[in-house]
Amino acid sequence: MDEVDLIEHLQGGLATLGDPVSTEQVQRLSAYLQLLAKWNRAFNLTAVRDANDMVVRHVLDSLAVRSLLQGQTVLDVGTGAGLPGIPLAVMEPDRAFTLLDSGGKKIRFLRHVLAELQLGNVAVVHSRVEAYQPEQGYDTVVCRAFSSLGDFVSACGRLMTEDGRLLAMKGRYPDQELTELAPPWFARCEPLRVPGLDGQRHAVLIERAATAAQP
Repeated sequence: MDEVDLIEHLQGGLATLGDPVSTEQVQRLSAYLQLLAKWNRAFNLTAVRDANDMVVRHVLDSLAVRSLLQGQTVLDVGTGAGLPGIPLAVMEPDRAFTLLDSGGKKIRFLRHVLAELQLGNVAVVHSRVEAYQPEQGYDTVVCRAFSSLGDFVSACGRLMTEDGRLLAMKGRYPDQELTELAPPWFARCEPLRVPGLDGQRHAVLIERAATAAQP
């Protein structure tokens, strides 16, 4: 897929999501995917190879949770190749994003992306989540990679502000995982609509019960 086709595909998907988007944002998303495809040939950053699939499975899937972000600071845990953090940061320039991963090759790729895309609202941290000790908590902690909601809460609950939110991206409705969460954690699950993607996608929002009870 050439750059013109890639931009048209992005524009069509973003229009279906209903997200207002500038020409500069579309160009940055296109540049990100082109960099990802180039680096992927050498470093195997993602199993998705086809450019059409990258638009849907990486960019549009990431942006499906855009409306669920809370506050000004967002931590993307286990970001890998920058998902969902990079697409969200492009579309949310007024929020500050931190991308956390323990993989050296992925971190090098992300630093290259930040330089090429000139994303001033993104910081990259090379660390395991268990060792990460931020000075302040985050308003939203998002992840696509944790194996279970219980593990996500155990590892990342300490990284959010008192009234912050954990946001887990899932495929099918996680019935069993939801039953494993115990007080003070309260969760709700919302279906996600990803243009062009077959199969179920859900977002699980996890908050402390006192916070969740507020209007």
